[in-house]
Amino acid sequence: MKINKYLSILFVLGLLFVSCGEDLSVETMDTNHRIIVTSEMDFENKVSVNGHIDFGDISRGVVSRIWTMPGDTGVSVIAENGASTSEKAVIKGVFYKPGVYDVKLSQTFGGDVYPNDDSTQPINSRVLDTTIVVTVLDSIKSTLKLYHVNDDGTTGNELMLTDDAENEVTASKFVRLTFEAIGEPDGVLWTSDGGKPDNIQTTLNEVDMKFNSLGSYDINFIASRFRPRDADTISFEKVIKVIPSTEPVVLEAVREKNGFVALQFSRDMDPASLKASNFTVRLENGENVFNPTVENVTIDDDENNIVLLELTGERMYDNDDAFVSYTPGSLKTADQVDADAFTDVMSTTTDANSNIYESTTFDFGCESTTAQNDGGGDWPYQFWGGNWGEYDIAINSNLPHSGSQSMEITMRSNGGWIFSGSGNFKLVVGQEYELGYWLYVDSDLSATPTGTASSDVRFYASNWAMGDIGISNLNPSFPTGEWVYHKSYIKASTDAEITWLIRGNNENNANPIKLYLDDFFLAEVELRP
Repeated sequence: MKINKYLSILFVLGLLFVSCGEDLSVETMDTNHRIIVTSEMDFENKVSVNGHIDFGDISRGVVSRIWTMPGDTGVSVIAENGASTSEKAVIKGVFYKPGVYDVKLSQTFGGDVYPNDDSTQPINSRVLDTTIVVTVLDSIKSTLKLYHVNDDGTTGNELMLTDDAENEVTASKFVRLTFEAIGEPDGVLWTSDGGKPDNIQTTLNEVDMKFNSLGSYDINFIASRFRPRDADTISFEKVIKVIPSTEPVVLEAVREKNGFVALQFSRDMDPASLKASNFTVRLENGENVFNPTVENVTIDDDENNIVLLELTGERMYDNDDAFVSYTPGSLKTADQVDADAFTDVMSTTTDANSNIYESTTFDFGCESTTAQNDGGGDWPYQFWGGNWGEYDIAINSNLPHSGSQSMEITMRSNGGWIFSGSGNFKLVVGQEYELGYWLYVDSDLSATPTGTASSDVRFYASNWAMGDIGISNLNPSFPTGEWVYHKSYIKASTDAEITWLIRGNNENNANPIKLYLDDFFLAEVELRP
């Protein structure tokens, strides 16, 4: 039996008809026709403990009916009469215990009945029994545990979770945040003013948060689900106290930030120790080389572990390569540890700008979607036919670049793929973007074709507005057995809401190619004119 989802709006109207004491039916061409609706049928008939679902029999030709609720009245009741059965057309079922239950409806019609809304012939029966499966979710209840993280990444000692515990954490170290929950939350949010990042939204039961800045910090946690709506909020005040470190400070990355050359250190730096003459910068862009003077050095207003180098008469662009050197001088951390010298440390664009996908449904980290052959899952095959359907795909935990999952694809011998992205996003015409993704090839490419016959991975806009972009040529020179970041700079020629069509081509190669994709990236950039 199929419940008609298109009649959702009729359910409210049905309640009005019943309240007025009128016959509840939908005019159809069929004398006897079964149509049943529920107030939560578009949401898998899920309800919270102590919540209710309205059930409606809007069938035509019903002579008699009886609804039967599951269990005794300690499990569920019909709100109108406090009992487990009712002959009314519309009932309100209230559920008291978590679990999966069957709500049953037995109907007797005046003649042979059409069993479904799309049935073209009646069945040779006047009696129909219907079972509606209801899932009753417990209220969300969470249990938290926090741990130190050892230098080798293993889990260390557990922290005490009470207000004002002020568990000591050395600056630049991580705290492992873990939870267990009942009630099927959709995801959780961890926040702390001292954390880097200061908020982590995730579906994972375990994440790490770094603490750079000296001081005492709260930890806040929210586990929530959208429908049936519920949330569990837990907070601890001053549970972490970040103390000075005696370890050397590490230069973690060099990036562009608002035209400055940004130096990201492993912990907060002392603004009084900054001196421009201690730094030199060289910018390279293709064959162009620039050697500007460092005019001024400041601490970033938002992140005290980032030192900003301002250049005389020049700025850094997103597609520049910066090479930064530091001659030992006065540079110190906030806990007064001297910074070591470094020479020609090269910049990276990875994570330099905000990832547009983070505010969309595009599952850039492959953490919340599925992929299947023959068009299944959230990255659907586009049915080009021919070699373009000769692939095997799955999202699994075999080899993630980050998080817990990545996309595993095998292009079969002389095969390929074409599938669309898992969600849409919007570009701005004329805006320049960095398009990136991490790629791991788990096959021998030594015998793969080269030149125009090369196997490759490439992207298209789903409205075909921007041609071939994001191309990785899988020829013998492509690195294998390691994660490789591919980036391309593009200028948008569309402002439509689109997704990517992602294509893999192995048409000219007799050998299959197995690879992984993860951590897709899209960000606005400003390129050197």
